[in-house]
Amino acid sequence: MNNRLEDRIAIVTGAAQGMGLAIAKALYTAGSRVAIVDIDEEKVTESAREIDNRNDRSMGRKIDVTNKAQIHGFLKEIRTAWGRPDILVNNAGGALRTPHLLHEIEEKDWDLVVDVNLKGTFLFCQAVIPEMAEMGRGSIINISALAAHWRASLAGVQYTAAKAGVEGLTRQLAHDWGKAGIRVNAVAPTVTITGERVRSLWEKKGKEEQKRVLSQIPLGRMSTPEEIASAVVFLASDESSYITGTTLDVSGGRYLR
Repeated sequence: MNNRLEDRIAIVTGAAQGMGLAIAKALYTAGSRVAIVDIDEEKVTESAREIDNRNDRSMGRKIDVTNKAQIHGFLKEIRTAWGRPDILVNNAGGALRTPHLLHEIEEKDWDLVVDVNLKGTFLFCQAVIPEMAEMGRGSIINISALAAHWRASLAGVQYTAAKAGVEGLTRQLAHDWGKAGIRVNAVAPTVTITGERVRSLWEKKGKEEQKRVLSQIPLGRMSTPEEIASAVVFLASDESSYITGTTLDVSGGRYLR
């Protein structure tokens, strides 16, 4: 434990596995108590024990991030057990196994991706910000994607649009709540192999297409979940105390602006 976030209370959504779990582990290692939520009850419970097998500084709960009542019930539990949250990481989202070709995307696919990625981020921010404002401090990190301000590699327009919305939400909240001591930023990874589905989509591209994609990245490789988690810990910590309203690209230089 390196104590950068000692005595902080963090919430990470979509954290039963993959990038969310890597983020939760990094926050825990930095000294924070970590509450993780996910739609998969069995996995989120197991992952909370994996983070801290005594469950003194971790807890896992099944929460649908698009359900306002569930979010508020969960926050009440956090307050009772630990206190008010200092850190919120809105990681729940992704392409959610929906098609990426325009003609294959159905209305239900659009609704699912936009609701989980954008509405879920909004609802958690809306619930947590008043508590942070009462404390006069807080750091919110929204997980965006390179797709939000460039284009997607393994997902469709529903994902690109939802992540662009996340970045707009991030900027507006940073402007509106900065005077209350709340910082709101986003992290935008490029393609990161976070699970079997992403790995499968990547492998389907074939060797030549993979080589072409990697040639666009100055560092010449994909990122790891742990590298994304390191950026989140930085934005959650006091080391980034004068940074708000920004999107931090963690893309190996794939997008240069």
